[in-house]
Amino acid sequence: MKPLAENEKKSGDTAQTDRRASGDVLLDGKSLTKRFGEILANDRVDLRINKGEIHALLGENGAGKSTLVKMFYGALEPDAGEIIWQGKPVQIDNPAAARALGIGMVFQHFSLFEALTVVENIALALPEPGNMKALAKRIESISSEYGLPLNPQDIVADLPVGIRQRIEIVRCLLQEPALIIMDEPTSVLTPQEADRLFKTLERLASEGCAVLYISHRLEEVKRICHHATILRHGKVVGECDPSKETPSSLANMMVGSEVIGVSHSGKAPELGPARLRVADLSAPARNPFATTLNDLNLAVHAGEVVAIAGVAGNGQGELFDALSGEVRVTPEMIYIDGQACGAKSINWRRQQNAAFVPEERLGHGAVPGMTLTNNIVLTRHGTNDGLVSAGFVSEGQSGELEQKVKTHFDVRMSHDNPEARSLSGGNLQKFVVGRELDRKPGVLVVNQPTWGVDAGAAALIRQSLIDLARSGSAVLVISQDLDEIFEIADRIAVISRGFLSEAEAASGMTRERVGLLMAGSAERSQGNDRKAV
Repeated sequence: MKPLAENEKKSGDTAQTDRRASGDVLLDGKSLTKRFGEILANDRVDLRINKGEIHALLGENGAGKSTLVKMFYGALEPDAGEIIWQGKPVQIDNPAAARALGIGMVFQHFSLFEALTVVENIALALPEPGNMKALAKRIESISSEYGLPLNPQDIVADLPVGIRQRIEIVRCLLQEPALIIMDEPTSVLTPQEADRLFKTLERLASEGCAVLYISHRLEEVKRICHHATILRHGKVVGECDPSKETPSSLANMMVGSEVIGVSHSGKAPELGPARLRVADLSAPARNPFATTLNDLNLAVHAGEVVAIAGVAGNGQGELFDALSGEVRVTPEMIYIDGQACGAKSINWRRQQNAAFVPEERLGHGAVPGMTLTNNIVLTRHGTNDGLVSAGFVSEGQSGELEQKVKTHFDVRMSHDNPEARSLSGGNLQKFVVGRELDRKPGVLVVNQPTWGVDAGAAALIRQSLIDLARSGSAVLVISQDLDEIFEIADRIAVISRGFLSEAEAASGMTRERVGLLMAGSAERSQGNDRKAV
């Protein structure tokens, strides 16, 4: 399928066009424009959403999706254009005004107080929560009715991430919205939880509620969405019925060219020695909201990609911190190229040619107020590659590295060498991953490598991870994205409540089995006497 030209509507789908033309319009955004300095984030965007419609908003990183929905939700004010709500022009000054109109939003990152109960968290978001006992009964009733059962008295800190997602959705439903905006809602869900969410959205649509659905997971867009609007560089470049497209054609429309899939070269990797080994790794929870690690065993060999699946909050962060050296453990619990290093520093591990990409890119993977070149220096000053000599930083070399990463990973920025916080989330992710891949490390541990990046960038990152492994490195990927895991992994393990299942060949794993392990059977299947192999 050829990509659409800018501002060209997809043709050849008369039935779809007629269905939408006869629909009951709920929200109509007309020529919406938003500029940030020299960057035109939205350029005369038109977007119409009908009642009872699940409408996908698609686009690569930096396409303008977040800017557009923030205008609908009152977090940004358009510079030009207008928003028509139920046939009348409106000015949405803030999120409270949006909610008063009937526009709700479920954000990708939760806004919950972990020390409070479910009912207390929901009460804080309601303008008139009323009696707490009555609210608790409403929560039980609504959550059960929509297939998202909650116990109002549960402490949020004790709940898995899938349940926390339910809280956000139910909190939104209690405000009786006519339109719900959902930003990457399945990024923290097991396959079973995602299926339950899809049924809920389909029921809401059948009752007349509209859903504006943002996701990079194109299989689910094809499965549940009635219509899609595609943005590229701030402009609408196409519309379509996703059910009549393929994930590949949707990705091509988003990027503007064909997205090349990931290749494993068609043969099993030739494995070398275990370059990263975890042996009976245990670590107590560092705070009441952390997860205890329980006798984890794993070996990652030269030449392979091993992926760890799991729902967020089940010990992934704690495992990453121990592997990277941010948290010290007993020396013999972690080995890099045969050297016990559980108690060694991050810099020591980097000097052994290991590299680490954390989940949180802004604040953990990069210092927000520092330039990209300085962020490169922070992780490479001790790696003996000539960037720092006799205490002096080579600004020329750091600048060359910044340009190299920018070019190879298509990191989009308003000007050369900006501060990290000025990049969009997806572009910062490409920079942080690219910075570490550029070192060609012998051991790479990466947590959520393609979090929030578009299809084209995700394919590039995933192929780079495979290529690094095939060159003789050991690559460990921690990910919540099962599509990603099955696309790149040679072996798969699952982490659940601080227990790690045995790594098995990806070719013999199924999504259903991984989902069950993610839901809590890893600790039952592990066995504390098993050693890494």
